[in-house]
Amino acid sequence: MQVSVLGAGTMGHGIAQVSAMAGHEVTMRDIEMEYVRNGMDAIEENLQGGVERDKVTQAELSATLDRISGTTSLEEAVADADLVVEAVPEDMELKRETVSDVETLVGEETIIASNTSSLSVTEIMSALDSPERGIGLHFFNPVHIMGLVEVVVAEQTDESTLAFASEFVEGLDKTAVEVGDSPGFASSRLGVALGVEAMRMVQEGVASPHDIDDAMELGYNHPVGPIELGDVVGLDVRLGILEYLREELGERFRPPQILKRKVRAGKLGKKTGEGFYVWEDGEIVGVSEDVMGR
Repeated sequence: MQVSVLGAGTMGHGIAQVSAMAGHEVTMRDIEMEYVRNGMDAIEENLQGGVERDKVTQAELSATLDRISGTTSLEEAVADADLVVEAVPEDMELKRETVSDVETLVGEETIIASNTSSLSVTEIMSALDSPERGIGLHFFNPVHIMGLVEVVVAEQTDESTLAFASEFVEGLDKTAVEVGDSPGFASSRLGVALGVEAMRMVQEGVASPHDIDDAMELGYNHPVGPIELGDVVGLDVRLGILEYLREELGERFRPPQILKRKVRAGKLGKKTGEGFYVWEDGEIVGVSEDVMGR
C-alpha cells in the first residue's frame, strides 16, 4: 500500500519505519525539512542497531530506507495514499485541523487514522465529512520494538474501516487490540495511572526514581519502569494526558506538583536531556538534582 505518516517525531518516524519494513511505500511529512531529516536519521539508526543485533539484514535496511521518502508538503505526502496516519502533537484542534485538511486531498477510499494516545478519536474524526473512514491506531514507543497497537473504534467508524485497520496492524507483525473510544483508551489510562502514582511517590520521598523503576522492572517484569518511561514519552506529553483525563474522569488523575515544576522548567525528559533522570546520547547518566527522594 501507499502509507502517509504525518509527523516525523518519535512516534511518526517509528510508524514510518515499521510500515516500510512491512513492504509498504511510505511518505513521511513534517512542517520543516530539518524534522524530516532527523526522522530519517532516527530510522536509519534504529535499523543499523537491528543489523548489529542480527535482527535486520543489510539488505532489509537498504530496502526499508528505499521505501521511505520525506516531504514538507501535505499534498505531496497524501497523494495516492491508501492510509494516512497523523502523528502530530497531542492537541485536539491541531489534530482536527490536520485530518480535515487531509480529507480535502485524498480519495474517497482513503482511511484516515490518528495515533493519539488519549484524546477522543470520535471528536477528532467528527472534523471529517466522511467520519466513518476515521479510526485510531495507537502505537507504542519504541514503535519498532513494541508489539501492540490499540485499534480505537470511534462512534462513527464503520466495519470496513475497522477491518482495514486491523489487517494493516497484523501485516506489521503486531497484535491489534480493539478498544472503544473511552478517555485514555485501555493502555494510556492504566499506564498513566501507574506513572502518576510513581511520580507522587518520588515527590513524597517514598523511594528514588531508580528504586521505583527497579521495583516494577524486577518485581513485576515491566520492561521499563514508570519514571523512566515518563522521561522517554516526554513529561509535557504526560502532563497533557493527565490534564485531559482529570477533566474527563476526575481528580484521581490530578497531575502532581513535581511534574508541573519539571514541565515549567523545560525539563521534559530524554528529548531535552533532563527530566526525572539526566540523559546523554539517549542513555541515563544520573538523577536530576531537583528530584525529591531518598
